Amino acid sequence: MATVHLRIGDLVWGKLGRYPPWPGKVVSPPKDLKKPRGKKCHFVKFFGTEDHAWIKVEQLKPYHPHKEEMIKINKGKRFQQAVDAVEDFLKKKEKQGGKEQSSEGKGDSKGKKTPTKPLKILEEDDEDLSALKDPSEKDLTDSDPEPSSVERLGGLGTTGPVSGFKWESSPASSMEPISKRLKIVEEDTRSPSIQAADSTAINGSITPTDKRIGFLGLGLMGSGIVSNLLKMGHVVTVWNRTVEKCDLFIQEGARLGRTPAEVVSLCDITFSCVSDPKAARDLVLGPSGVLQGIRPGKCYVEMSTVDPETITELSQVISSRGGRFLEAPVAGSQQVSNEGMLVILAAGDRTVYEDCSSCFQAMGKTSFFLGEVGNAARMMLILNMVQGSFMATIAEGLTLAQATGQSQHTFLDILSQGQMASTFVDQKCQNILQGNFKPDYYLKHIQKDLRLAISMGDTANHPTPMAAAANEVYKRAKALDQSDNDMSAVYRAYIH
Repeated sequence: MATVHLRIGDLVWGKLGRYPPWPGKVVSPPKDLKKPRGKKCHFVKFFGTEDHAWIKVEQLKPYHPHKEEMIKINKGKRFQQAVDAVEDFLKKKEKQGGKEQSSEGKGDSKGKKTPTKPLKILEEDDEDLSALKDPSEKDLTDSDPEPSSVERLGGLGTTGPVSGFKWESSPASSMEPISKRLKIVEEDTRSPSIQAADSTAINGSITPTDKRIGFLGLGLMGSGIVSNLLKMGHVVTVWNRTVEKCDLFIQEGARLGRTPAEVVSLCDITFSCVSDPKAARDLVLGPSGVLQGIRPGKCYVEMSTVDPETITELSQVISSRGGRFLEAPVAGSQQVSNEGMLVILAAGDRTVYEDCSSCFQAMGKTSFFLGEVGNAARMMLILNMVQGSFMATIAEGLTLAQATGQSQHTFLDILSQGQMASTFVDQKCQNILQGNFKPDYYLKHIQKDLRLAISMGDTANHPTPMAAAANEVYKRAKALDQSDNDMSAVYRAYIH
């Protein structure tokens, strides 16, 4: 693509880091603001906001040639308000005969000096992205910004890469403001990890992807996920081994797939969330399974908590048919899933991760990209190993308190005031004391995760004695017919 030469006053689409393409105008920077060294860039004022930024030339596109395509792809309310602001600017400019006047050092029509307002500068490493103002709060002037004090504030949400544009990497998110910056961190393994923004299912609306979504498995976790996908406007086709579980979601607007193969063939991205490695393999490799519906370009996202070996196998068979694979197990419980506040650990095809952005926003509060296939499975097993061991220890403490004549309620009160206080501890302990073991996360599943984590430790020649001890307690609970109760039912292993 030929280089586009821009001048002061030109209208553009500006792309800063992971922020969305946004309409702006090339303006003169404040006199005391130095241009970044070693970068060919222009200073841009964004329409509909108080934000300005130095934008690299390769991240700038002329406004008019790309206007229709951008408007067609982006549907956010604030985006539309920004485009309307551009049109208002053009109308005012036309009335003035195409001339612009700088407000720098100028007075208004009555001879009074126009007061300056703080100039907000966006930078790629800004911590605060909560400053996006509603355009209705302020009239957009048709002049260049005046020099003033510089504040490092951000204001643009994030959105996905735009078709036909070669912007730099830009995982999708909402056009609405978000409360956290996306962060890049380096782990000891040197694999990149990306922490995504807070869920807008709670903090605001999102712009759903126009891709057709499939979902296989409507258990404790899958049901909440699908419900939130539908609430946020995604087009979803569902399948479950027990077809009756699909009825509620059909009433909410989902479509019904007769087989996993049919769902995959009809959809662009298909998610799966089932109970264990065997179920995950059967869903892909079994009769009328996922593999029969995979075609080049189809995306398959495995959200089940399984071992790295299973994930690697599934990735290979999906890729062998030209499919694109991502693993994305989730940390949380049924309640957390229902609330759209899961933590998503993803690994595999980075482009699929980006394509799934609006889905991940609908179902979770945070997502991490952990690099190559298998890393998410490993991390999830470690997390669940810690959680399962901790739950067994809490149950042990409660029963030891009772055995030594101490009040369990007092134990809980003291625990809730200390450093280990958490919603998890409080809810699980309260349920134990009330004898309420309705499943929020099945005991049999946490025991499965402990077993897989121990096996992973064996493979790495790393000791896992705490997990091994906890696993034995859960096995005893299973022998006492607690498999289908909540993981907190491990308490009963200590009292029988």
